[in-house]
Amino acid sequence: MKTKVLVIDDSALIRSLLSEIINDTKDLEVVGTAPDPLVAREMIKQLNPDVLTLDVEMPRMDGLDFLEKLMRLRPMPVLMVSTLTEKGSEITLRALELGATDFVTKPKMGISQGMQQYADEITDKIRTASRAKVSTLQSIAKASNSQVQQSAIRNPLISSEKLLIIGASTGGTEAIKSVLMQMPSDCPGILITQHMPAGFTKSFAERLNSLCKISVKEAVDGERVLPGHAYIAPGDQHLLLARSGANYITKLSDAEPVNRHKPSVDVLFDSAATNAGKNAIGIILTGMGKDGAAGMLRMKNAGAYNFAQNEESCVVYGMPREAVAHGGVHEVGHLKDLPRMVLHYLATNSERALRV
Repeated sequence: MKTKVLVIDDSALIRSLLSEIINDTKDLEVVGTAPDPLVAREMIKQLNPDVLTLDVEMPRMDGLDFLEKLMRLRPMPVLMVSTLTEKGSEITLRALELGATDFVTKPKMGISQGMQQYADEITDKIRTASRAKVSTLQSIAKASNSQVQQSAIRNPLISSEKLLIIGASTGGTEAIKSVLMQMPSDCPGILITQHMPAGFTKSFAERLNSLCKISVKEAVDGERVLPGHAYIAPGDQHLLLARSGANYITKLSDAEPVNRHKPSVDVLFDSAATNAGKNAIGIILTGMGKDGAAGMLRMKNAGAYNFAQNEESCVVYGMPREAVAHGGVHEVGHLKDLPRMVLHYLATNSERALRV
């Protein structure tokens, strides 16, 4: 049975191009198109689609207002179609907080040709959205938005040599927020790869920085990794961990995509295995596919201790499942428990080191 898609966009050209791309696949089908949310509202009732593609900026009712109402009254998978601007990135991140599963960006120039180049990404993300647990995404967003979470453990003995290495994809923006909001200001340095296109990671980092006790920023090349700081891979470059003398530093790479992703979780995890070994703690969160699974096993073999998000709390249980199947994970936990589990491991490990 084909996945039924409703396309909502005020541009007739975009509606036509998206319909052509989606209908050109064997497993997806556009059952209707709407020029604005008010028309879409009636079509949802009539056509009962499995997934919506939703433009951000539209007449009569903008995409965010419609999304908020939809998630309250009839939650369903929504793929946002966003413009690649600073304002557009902030609006898109807000859409993810409201419950959108993921987003794709409209090309700036040569729209017909540009959309065709995005065909695989669009169809892959629609397939992923159709499998996503929207209720889980909503509950994560609601929990992290409604409270400033306190760290369960405050331990001044945590070694400054330790590092947290995090990878995520679909549903990861809210999952990462949930984890970082529980981190104390003296936590180990954190390196993060979230599958996200260029132009969005800076806004993502700034949003997290405004919410967390720790400092969060988009990573730059050659920066010293400090405790109480998190560094997010830019959307168009791989993030790696490197060493400069006694210090850990960030390294950015413009190499080819790995597992079809740039940035890639495997690239980050591999660098942590090579340069941090037993000082690394790996965390793999919600996402489709297998990116990070092989790298997490290499981290484990190098002496790292690794955690994975459990199926119940994942929006898409793909990347954590693959990491577990590869044998690279030591502990599996619910998203709300992972920060406490990680900090407990760090504190216990530090106490053991002091006794020795």
